Amino acid sequence: MAQTTSGPAVAQVTAPDRAAPLAVRSSARTTPLTNQAVIAAVSVVAAVCSVLLPWLTVTNAPSMWAGTGLALLGLAFTGLLVARPGLARFELLVPALDFVAIGLLRFGTGDARSPFLAAVLLPLIWIAARPGRLNIVYPLVGTAATFLVPMFLGPTQLGASEVVRLVFVLVIFTAVAGVTNELARQGAARLRSMADLRRQAEAEISQAALVQRSLLPVTAADIPAQFTVRGVCLPTRSVGGDFYDWFPTSDGAAFTLGDVMGKGVGAGMIAAVVRSVLRSSVRVGAPDEAVSRTATGLDVGLDAPATEQFTTCFHLHLSTDGVARWVDAGHGLTLLLRADGSHTWLRSSDLPIGVGTSWTTQETVLRPGDVVLSVSDGVLDLFGDSLAAVDRFAEFAVADPDPDHLVERLEERGRAGHNEDDVTVLAIRYDPEPEVSRS
Repeated sequence: MAQTTSGPAVAQVTAPDRAAPLAVRSSARTTPLTNQAVIAAVSVVAAVCSVLLPWLTVTNAPSMWAGTGLALLGLAFTGLLVARPGLARFELLVPALDFVAIGLLRFGTGDARSPFLAAVLLPLIWIAARPGRLNIVYPLVGTAATFLVPMFLGPTQLGASEVVRLVFVLVIFTAVAGVTNELARQGAARLRSMADLRRQAEAEISQAALVQRSLLPVTAADIPAQFTVRGVCLPTRSVGGDFYDWFPTSDGAAFTLGDVMGKGVGAGMIAAVVRSVLRSSVRVGAPDEAVSRTATGLDVGLDAPATEQFTTCFHLHLSTDGVARWVDAGHGLTLLLRADGSHTWLRSSDLPIGVGTSWTTQETVLRPGDVVLSVSDGVLDLFGDSLAAVDRFAEFAVADPDPDHLVERLEERGRAGHNEDDVTVLAIRYDPEPEVSRS
């Protein structure tokens, strides 16, 4: 019996894909620390500038430095919140402290003439950006506290103009809080919508990947015993454009390795079509006729944007007497490993499916122990990105041409690193008198 394949393709999930949700959660945890760091920095700079610059006024130094110290205390407390996520529910205490801190800073740097009143926008936006309409009211209360702190520290009789100015500022800041809250709400809604769309797309892609993997052969029990076959496909995404296939024919078996330009669902759809048409052409005769039918099927069955893609393909009909008839449709990555240690590339000048219009069947006679090894261009990437990779790959294959070892070693290489292209391998050994014990 022939050897079985290594199984269906295995999708490789890249590290960024797995890390993205963690990165979002980490960013959400550290945002309060960033916010408070800005507020603390503004407070320190305001106090230092008020002391050093002669055109700025310090009317109450203890109050000014108390406000700065309170902002720094808020920074330390925010660091504690980040270090201990369980304390996150106390986050609003920090901007509440900031409103008082800015009130102290304002009182110490000129009160109504202080140029630093605008700093109150920082905690206001911090709170207003949180979900919930109450987070429009809280900044209003905090802003009022900023104005009331100087009144408690230095009671003065408010004139009509001061009252009007206070009311006007509160109205303006409330409007700012309302706009900020609404923009944050709309942004959150868009994010939720995008997350839903992503989950839906991931579910559809997972289903497509399941369908594609089910198309790959999982056993070679129906292949003549004269052939030992192994294959593996490692797509860089859950749905890839590489595929391999085999199926019995009237005088032996047919084997295919294809590589569709591109990645993702579109490439996977074309790969499925190419495989299906080649399989349905088992009775048409020569491999070139099967490839021609496939090209015609793509032209008729797919929309114009899809047919702009092309597929490189190696399609082999192998009879039990060792006669190999094959078509190389722009692939060029198939090695014939002779049992005597020599090797030959099975190549032609024919163009890929989707580009060429005609193909020619080539014929090669296999001898006992010969191995046909076909790979996708992602395999060459495992041996470097220079032209010498072709020679290194050939040396690698000649060193141990056993199909089991070839596929296992190439699979190990493919799984060891992050590949930019699909890694697909198909290996067939011809044994005219197979051992009875082979399973």
